[in-house]
Amino acid sequence: MKAQTEVTAGIMRGKDYGVTYMLPQTEIIINVETTKHTYTPGELCRYAEQFLRMNNVSSEPSSYWSIDNISIELAGVPDKEKVYFVKMKEKTSAPMMELTEEGIIRSINMPFSGKKAPQQAVSQQPATNNNAITFDASSYLTEEILMANSSAKMAELIAKEIYEIRESKNALVRGESDNLPQDGAQLKLMLDNLNHQEQALMAMFIGNRTEEKKSHTIRFTPCEVKNAIAFRFSTKLGMVENDNLAGAPAYITITDLKNPEIPVVAPEEEGSKKKEKTLSGIVYNVPGRAHIALTYNNQVIFEDEQPVSQFGGIEYLSPVLFNKNSGTQVLFDTATGGLLKVHREN
Repeated sequence: MKAQTEVTAGIMRGKDYGVTYMLPQTEIIINVETTKHTYTPGELCRYAEQFLRMNNVSSEPSSYWSIDNISIELAGVPDKEKVYFVKMKEKTSAPMMELTEEGIIRSINMPFSGKKAPQQAVSQQPATNNNAITFDASSYLTEEILMANSSAKMAELIAKEIYEIRESKNALVRGESDNLPQDGAQLKLMLDNLNHQEQALMAMFIGNRTEEKKSHTIRFTPCEVKNAIAFRFSTKLGMVENDNLAGAPAYITITDLKNPEIPVVAPEEEGSKKKEKTLSGIVYNVPGRAHIALTYNNQVIFEDEQPVSQFGGIEYLSPVLFNKNSGTQVLFDTATGGLLKVHREN
């Protein structure tokens, strides 16, 4: 896609040929990773203290949610207030421009990247990843255990089986077993098998604990704001809608750090009496910086600084960078519209 560097604020119409591009407005994507922890008591939990000397085993099922991690990434959406037209001029070396699928400028005079615009994240739509691990002891129960005439007798026999497994593991580690492994790999295999048997039988006393992970994304357009509700979270329900008072609010505060302003000198204007201003140069964003903080239950759970186009201004690349004697390459950040790279080859 070829175009030269006479840029018009607004969409050019008429006989002129060229490329219309947009600068991005920055959006913040808040990624929240949560986990549901579920406890299911074992059928022999009330005998854990009697036969295994474990006095902290609960007989009541329970579940709760936790916030594991919060991260932030930036995305660019077209800013309809920053639409520009690059007019193609004759007898000049016009630059090659690459735009995103949404029309945001990505690069000039660089090989086509083949990148697609990032997919729009859907607010608060969880992606589930269940890492639950449960143990089934049925395959390790002997005939004597299955024929036990009471729960107490079954618990006693299973506890005895657990102690025998532990003795077998100790004998293997000390080299005192009658069936010693031939190498380290075989030893590991035997120990893993004994560990699995022990965990399965222990689960009949201490129960099973499972974890169900969910990821949520929330899009937020940066502006100076203090203690706005970013999302609601409940230890019983997990992430809930912002209007659901069952969840406690997580507040977001965004502060414009107001970096020292860089004086912006506009190129010479052509035809100042025209309805539209024609500027010589490529317009790009100079993003400002934002301080972002999330608080939940009066505690700061996330804090960071990020570049944001809304808190900055605009600048211009001189048209001499793109004349026929120069092969200037330019790469832009499609999330902020800022410069990432300028490389000039004479």
